[in-house]
Amino acid sequence: MYQWVVWLHILAAIVWIGGMFFLPLVLVPVLRHHDAALRAALLDAVGRRFRVVGWIAIGVLLVTGVWNLHNRHLPWETIFSGRLFTGVWGHILGWKLVFVAVVLLLSVFHDFWLGPASTRAARGDDPRRSERLRRSASWAGRLNAALSLALLFFAVALVRGLPWR
Repeated sequence: MYQWVVWLHILAAIVWIGGMFFLPLVLVPVLRHHDAALRAALLDAVGRRFRVVGWIAIGVLLVTGVWNLHNRHLPWETIFSGRLFTGVWGHILGWKLVFVAVVLLLSVFHDFWLGPASTRAARGDDPRRSERLRRSASWAGRLNAALSLALLFFAVALVRGLPWR
């Protein structure tokens, strides 16, 4: 069962992080050749669809992440007492969980407020506000993608150790 849970965890990470890179590296460059209204409509439609897929992947990551801790036979009192976060492995896990929390908060902000506000503004008649929100959403997405890559680093470090140790 352990391998299946790890496989599902990795698959969810691929879907989630792959989608975050697909949008700016593939979709946005293609849409640059279209007018602003069509661009906004397509980004809105794709964003709404990916939001569902992405949040399902995040849910799977959270469940399988806890399951993976359970598969390491860590008693709950170790987790709740803080002893889990001692030693190199515990420090890596602690940093990974901090990054998970930041990525989740940034995802909520981007997916449920900034992205939709940017789409609504693109349909309106205030091009300065629209551009400001678009850039903010773009930077929030970039930051989230970078933090997600750091999460991948921590995941590998939990299994294989730190490269400099």
